[in-house]
Amino acid sequence: MRGFHDSESPARDAPGIGRRPGNIPAELTAFIGRRAETTAVKQQLTRSRLVTVTGAGGVGKTRAALHAARQSQERFCDGVWLVELASVRDPDLLAHTVVEALGIIDHSRRPPLTVLTDHLADRRLLLVLDCVEHLVEPCAELVHELLRHAPRLRVLATGRRPLGVAGETLFPLGPLTATPPGPPPAAAAVSEPDGGRPLEEAAELFAARAGAVVPGFAVTDDNRRLVEEICHRLDGIPLALELAAGRLRSLSLEQTLTRLDDRFRLLVGGVRGAPAHHQTLRTAVGWSHELCTPQERLLWARLSVFAGDFDLDAVEYVCGGPELPPDEALDVLSELVAQSVVSKEETRAGVRYRMLDTLRAYGADWLEATGDAARMRRRHRDWCTGLVTYCELEWFSSRQAEVAVRLDAEMPNLRAALEYALEDEEDGRYALHLAATLWFCWVGCGRIAEGRHWLDRVLELETDHEDARLNALWVYGYVAVLQGDTVGALSVLQECGEGAERTGNRLAAAYAVHLNGCLALISDEMPRAELLLAEALRRYEDMGTFNSNVLVGRSEYAMAIAFQGDLERAVELCEEVRQACEDSGEQWASVYALYVLSFAAWQREETAAARELMENSLRVSHTFRDLVGTVQSVEMMALITATEGDAAEAAVLQGAASRLWRSVGMPLFGSEYFMYPHNECERMVREALGAARQRELQKEGERLGMDEAVARALYRRSVAGATRGAAAGSPVRPSQLGGNRLPAPAASRADDGEAAGGAAQRA
Repeated sequence: MRGFHDSESPARDAPGIGRRPGNIPAELTAFIGRRAETTAVKQQLTRSRLVTVTGAGGVGKTRAALHAARQSQERFCDGVWLVELASVRDPDLLAHTVVEALGIIDHSRRPPLTVLTDHLADRRLLLVLDCVEHLVEPCAELVHELLRHAPRLRVLATGRRPLGVAGETLFPLGPLTATPPGPPPAAAAVSEPDGGRPLEEAAELFAARAGAVVPGFAVTDDNRRLVEEICHRLDGIPLALELAAGRLRSLSLEQTLTRLDDRFRLLVGGVRGAPAHHQTLRTAVGWSHELCTPQERLLWARLSVFAGDFDLDAVEYVCGGPELPPDEALDVLSELVAQSVVSKEETRAGVRYRMLDTLRAYGADWLEATGDAARMRRRHRDWCTGLVTYCELEWFSSRQAEVAVRLDAEMPNLRAALEYALEDEEDGRYALHLAATLWFCWVGCGRIAEGRHWLDRVLELETDHEDARLNALWVYGYVAVLQGDTVGALSVLQECGEGAERTGNRLAAAYAVHLNGCLALISDEMPRAELLLAEALRRYEDMGTFNSNVLVGRSEYAMAIAFQGDLERAVELCEEVRQACEDSGEQWASVYALYVLSFAAWQREETAAARELMENSLRVSHTFRDLVGTVQSVEMMALITATEGDAAEAAVLQGAASRLWRSVGMPLFGSEYFMYPHNECERMVREALGAARQRELQKEGERLGMDEAVARALYRRSVAGATRGAAAGSPVRPSQLGGNRLPAPAASRADDGEAAGGAAQRA
């Protein structure tokens, strides 16, 4: 037997069969007007590889670009993918953000730009970069490199400024048409749009949004001039029009127009030296702001500390106070939702709220003016710290999948909290605590590269809080092991171990021993791995520690003894792990126990049981976006498929796995032990099909992305008949491949640490 390993990570949505690739969201409201503009953008995308939609804030750049992109989907067989950049403030996270948006899970040490260029090299894909203005230079550099290395890539960007990249085509987007109203119509009661001239785009948008908040609202000859005057005075800016329409819940058209006059006089000229279109938008937003009650204005300002979306609990904690009691926050928030200042969204993480970035920026200015910004940012940091601490406890429970979804939704806020905590150079404990406590997010939710980024930064801080630093050190070692950085892992684990023994931090010391055992495991030093992992498990038991890492450590210990020939004992240990996972509701830690049990069932010639166990492992690892666990599961599914006699399908799965390994590091870590199932499958396929046909089918598999590969492994081809029947051979018995004992590797691999990448993923 050979072939165990570990790694995990939660995810976005699991793949669907037959679903178009991409992540463009569905439209929640009707798209009004912009027919000529969207047609022009689509035409420009056929002639230019980079199109940038520019315009003032609130003019509708994002909506128009997404509509054009949605209508262009047929041209891009690899999908249309949206990357939202508004909440990204650190240029170093730009490439990570694009990697995440594309659904790429990569645990290797490759720079994210290399990951992107490799992923996009042969794809026909449209990448939509939304809101680039605050990251113009890094975005320009990124786009330049991607276009240079991916000849079939198209990029559609939105921003207030062009990127300035060679070959860029600009599409300036102006406001919607809103000419001044004409003379009063003759006395007639002809309703629009059935009679009279058609509504202009601005009035059409205003009418549609007004109809959504005021049942039965329609533009008639009686109110048409009022509607057109409002649209004209707001210069046809969609954001301003939607805010104005939202006020019709409590104001008439006449009152709206009158108050609009007042607001223009109040805010005339805007900020000295600001562009005219900024003055216009600020007028619209300022007018909406002035119509709010004092409590609503206060909440608007305080909500500006959130990055991305947020939930009600966060609002009550962060924004509550004497002026805004927490039990009143929901009512005030509901009013902001009713006025279109805040939007409510139904998400996988539950009901969440969001402010447009323009409105958030306006609120932030007011918050700064009150002198309360620093205190609000501290409260936001404290909320995130409490959330992370709670999620770590809940990770080892039946709510693990919910925690993964919640973390996915909260990442913009967690990044903002980390940035703020890093600004406190005198006391780095908050930054260290956040980065270390998020170990399960970095390791279990497919964010290893980002985890390394934050851990690098927090460990540069000076601090007297040694326990916080020790926790960050073992987490850093964990991440380094998964990336195959043996040298980096050894150095931090040595510092962690020595510091833990000196200060009496028994848990950090146990983690250091555990992770050193993982390094030995993936380096084929099985006796050393067995000793270290056994010692770590003993320490956990002495402390009464029982969590996800302990269960993973038991599976890793089972691998170490299985690789040395005691498969029966390894199965006993993994059955205990599986039972413990079922009892606790833990899913993440079960993946590698299931892998070992599947391999054991395969060796006992119980192929159906082996497939069932492996399918369960694959579903869990892919749900959590555990790339290493996923690719190892695909490898094992290939071996099972070959044993069932379908050599052609096994070859396709091996090809798919070979592509996935490029995002991890060295395939199967270069380990003789972990390579065993792969080598056996490859030999069986070659004997059944011949080398030429084998290579042809493997190339077919290499064209599959991760989601496609998983769907293929779980559900096989729907057209199994002719192709599979022609290529399939007779089922192969594992007993035909040799005995039950594992052959030892030909030579020691203690110097191949760079090949590490994941067997230790569960440390």
